Amino acid sequence: MQRRLVSLFLLAPLLALISTGSALATRSNSTGQRQAVLDDGYRVKNLVSDVPGQAAHVDPNLVNAWGLVAGPTTPWWVADNGTNVSTLYTGAGDVLSLVVQVDGAPTGIVFNGHDDFIISDGTNSGPAVFMFATESGTIRGWNPSVPPPPPSTQSFIAVDRSDIGAIYKGLAIATTHRGDFLYATDFHNARVDMFDSNFKLVTPHGAFRDPRIPDRYAPFGIQNIRGILFVTYAKQDADKEDDVPGPGHGFVDMFSTSGRFLGRVATRHELNSPWGLALAPESFGSFGGDLLIGNFGDGRINAYEPERGENFDHEGTLRRPSGRVIVIDGLWALQFGNGGPAGPKGTLFFTAGPDDEMHGLFGRIKPAR
Repeated sequence: MQRRLVSLFLLAPLLALISTGSALATRSNSTGQRQAVLDDGYRVKNLVSDVPGQAAHVDPNLVNAWGLVAGPTTPWWVADNGTNVSTLYTGAGDVLSLVVQVDGAPTGIVFNGHDDFIISDGTNSGPAVFMFATESGTIRGWNPSVPPPPPSTQSFIAVDRSDIGAIYKGLAIATTHRGDFLYATDFHNARVDMFDSNFKLVTPHGAFRDPRIPDRYAPFGIQNIRGILFVTYAKQDADKEDDVPGPGHGFVDMFSTSGRFLGRVATRHELNSPWGLALAPESFGSFGGDLLIGNFGDGRINAYEPERGENFDHEGTLRRPSGRVIVIDGLWALQFGNGGPAGPKGTLFFTAGPDDEMHGLFGRIKPAR
């Protein structure tokens, strides 16, 4: 039996959002057997793709669309791993004109609303409003006035860990009583790097460790959800550069912002190179209040309900109204709208790198009713 995940005090913000509705999914009954429960399911709409005819809008820059983030009043920013840029979209899928250069194969992306994390072009400086992790082992920042005139189309290196072979696959940000911090998942070295607001490496000794994670599994995705850092793990290939997808290939853990292990969220079973994470609002149909975990390996989105004093329970897999499981080839990020330019708060947005990351997709998922 798995250990208690976390104290009720830490789980309280999540428990407050638990939904008790049914779902078009497979759920566990009291005997542990799973049963299909009919509901109206969810509808998927492809908003933007680099391939004509695949979505409502076309953007050739959208290749292996990976990280996805929006500030409280901004549109969506997407990290386009295949074209080394970041592109911007509204919640309706409108393609905006600003394209920011992000060299190094960007992956995770975060928004910073504070006046720290200063970047510079050597002459001009300012706080990084958006920051990107890259597979080249760097973290880059963008400020609209660096360099002038705004809006800038360039990003600048703030962290370079390429000398140790770092391959950053994910990025998160947190505000604590000790200041603001960045967290980058180094897939190659199987670690989470923690940086202060001056971009100084400050990972505490022994932080972000789970001794029950098997060898050749490494931190993959990371998301700050209500002050708790959720970290996904995927299986490393022989070179420790990319994931090895497969049924049961994955784990998800919870950590404090100082890297203290809080508990296991999910173990193998439905996981398949999990990366995307999002906490669904109550308005998100049958899975309102559940933790959504997206698999890069098989394109499925699984829902987990936090339980008092227990592990998160697997509630089911998102399905279409027909009952078919939703599968998004090359699924990466999951994020809900901001109620403004990035779309309704009850709508789930996603990014993907279909066809072995050769193409890109940005879309949305909404309850059918």
